Amino acid sequence: MIHFKPVTDENINELMAIENACHTHPWTLKTMQSCLQGRYFNLAAFDDEQMIGFYIGEKAGPDFTLMDICVAPSFQGQGFAKQLLTQFIAYGEQHSAENLFLEVRESNTRAIALYERAGFIEMSVRKNYYPSDAPNKNGFEDAILMGMALGLNF
Repeated sequence: MIHFKPVTDENINELMAIENACHTHPWTLKTMQSCLQGRYFNLAAFDDEQMIGFYIGEKAGPDFTLMDICVAPSFQGQGFAKQLLTQFIAYGEQHSAENLFLEVRESNTRAIALYERAGFIEMSVRKNYYPSDAPNKNGFEDAILMGMALGLNF
């Protein structure tokens, strides 16, 4: 049975295992630990007691940003990223965020499609934003900045 709960210091090593399995340039443990407090918020998905995915968000005034979202490779393609993204959007709505933002690698077409289905739209491109090991990228890859307005009342 899938359930959700916040990441803590006690299970951050599980989070790091997923982060390292999913990203060619993962965040460090120190960076992740700093995202467990202050203006950051997070949620992890668990299959029984096994962490299978997570997201990290940041509050910046009235706007919230999805900083990182990962699903363990053996659980990808089963709708868990959609569930985590839905939880992120719901958190924004519950906490009266005006806008939600995220950045995604231009090569991550599966994630872009998921974000578009959820209602995010492309807002701009950040050139050479991400490090890349792809030979045709000269060491960098563009980021697509996407956003979603919440609670528009006319």
